[in-house]
Amino acid sequence: MISEMTIQSPPQSTLDRLVRVNAALGEPGRVRLVAACLGSERCVCQLVGLVGLSTATVSRHLTVLRDAGLLASRKDGRWVHYRAAEPEPGTPEADGMAMVGRLAADDSTIAEDRARLGAICGLPAAEVARRLKAGEAVCPPDCC
Repeated sequence: MISEMTIQSPPQSTLDRLVRVNAALGEPGRVRLVAACLGSERCVCQLVGLVGLSTATVSRHLTVLRDAGLLASRKDGRWVHYRAAEPEPGTPEADGMAMVGRLAADDSTIAEDRARLGAICGLPAAEVARRLKAGEAVCPPDCC
């Protein structure tokens, strides 16, 4: 039966992996999402509240980042949580994570995101999801 078979894709070359990582980090919103997951696990609804994009768009970005080996995910009931991946040192994925980490230390947008995340993560995930569904601001503009 085809549903029981495991289809393995051929191993990717280092060049393919480097291109995938660079493509994943080639969009500012994705870099912000990776930076938001450095050091902490984040629920999708928290990330949606942070970047202000639709849930579908954020989910697509997160899939690209996960497929590139930059983020890892876990499902907990109806919630999906993302965290920074832990790639092997010296790999394109590790180099990409290091680059985002260096950027996160100096960038004003990432600093603003950290402040907003503090307010967003102070709310229960269910409340964040409720506010998003109701079209309410997850974090008022003057909170941070």
